[in-house]
Amino acid sequence: MGMTFPAEHVASYYAATANPSPERPALEGTVDCDVCVVGAGFTGISAALHLAEQGIKVVVLEGARVGFGASGRNGGQIVNSYSRDMDVIEANHGVDTARALGDMAFEGNRIIRERVAHYDIDCDLKDGNLFAACNAKQLKGLREHKALWERFGHRELELLEGAAVKREVGSERYVGALVDHSGGHLHPLNLVLGQAAAVESLGGVIYERSPVTELVQGTPVELVTPRGRVRATRVVMAGNAYLDRLIPELAGKSMPCGTQIVTTAPLEASRARQLLPNDMAVEDCNYLLDYFRLTSDNRLLYGGGVNYGGQDPANIAAVIRPKLAKTFPDLSDVKIDYAWSGNFLMTLNRLPQFGVLGGNVYYAQGYSGHGVTCSHLAGRLIAEVMSGRDERFDAFAGLPHLPFPGGRMLRVPLSALGAWYYRTRDALGI
Repeated sequence: MGMTFPAEHVASYYAATANPSPERPALEGTVDCDVCVVGAGFTGISAALHLAEQGIKVVVLEGARVGFGASGRNGGQIVNSYSRDMDVIEANHGVDTARALGDMAFEGNRIIRERVAHYDIDCDLKDGNLFAACNAKQLKGLREHKALWERFGHRELELLEGAAVKREVGSERYVGALVDHSGGHLHPLNLVLGQAAAVESLGGVIYERSPVTELVQGTPVELVTPRGRVRATRVVMAGNAYLDRLIPELAGKSMPCGTQIVTTAPLEASRARQLLPNDMAVEDCNYLLDYFRLTSDNRLLYGGGVNYGGQDPANIAAVIRPKLAKTFPDLSDVKIDYAWSGNFLMTLNRLPQFGVLGGNVYYAQGYSGHGVTCSHLAGRLIAEVMSGRDERFDAFAGLPHLPFPGGRMLRVPLSALGAWYYRTRDALGI
């Protein structure tokens, strides 16, 4: 039962440029606490920090290292809202749910910025991201996107059409772009490491290399690791794509998906500015989207593609280089210094899954590619519901958690088939 975890971070650009962080011990023996958090990524560390700030005794169990999963490997983009936007939520789940979620759609971004400022976290935080349209249909979608977000009070948007896109992206590929001046990008591993240090500064304890092999529900909940156990009044399950089957009730209702990222060798500063003149992060509007940005040392970080089921391609650079070259043809032979992949967790309706099991096991997962901001919101909502303020958490918990058709066996081929359909539509511009 349970997954085997490597002892170290994957060999990514982020791991190579991570701020110094202590080696944390594995759990040995038995520990009692108010709240045990399983998973030291954005969701778990955000929840732990909100709880520790309230004076609650928190123990965090991490199977590998802090930020080992998607939190330390993602594109580093601060993108507002959710993987499905408020119009879809309203159509499928009603006006009240859309209004509740809409009121929180830009909060994760604000939480990140509050954390960075309050705890003085060095994570290369930059302002601004944009959605780039590859064709007229996508540009029409961006106009609608702008109107939708403005309806929910988000005004820091600017639509660029035609040649105006060149102000932000030095590529011929796009016919329009929607700039979100409130968004941004950062070094995600350093963000989660900085917040983990903040948790410890408030008395929280983090154990690394302590995968949970068994969860025994009850009062208290018991969590078993290879060399110890934790007895906790309440538990936060924040393992996301790395949770495996610890919670059987959730196992068939989400799917790990792999995404691939490369980072080039450092570019001349003038060259970097030609690519992204105002240092914004970019994602295109395709169903299987490309995304890219500059790092603080002027590398181009470029990601894209999805592997359903989370398997790694044999050669990540070979998967991403053609995408990079299509966007920036004169970088087609640029040296690639780092290439890595990681899993995020996708749900069938692309909306996050929040809930409570047995009255004292809380979970939040399945951000479907919008995890950087939504995970930080999840941490706050978990802390709220534990202190008796449940209406905001319940707005998410009320969303249906749909099983993938055909269960675990068929979810990968069926999702891949769906992706092929959407990729074909993107390619044809329909």
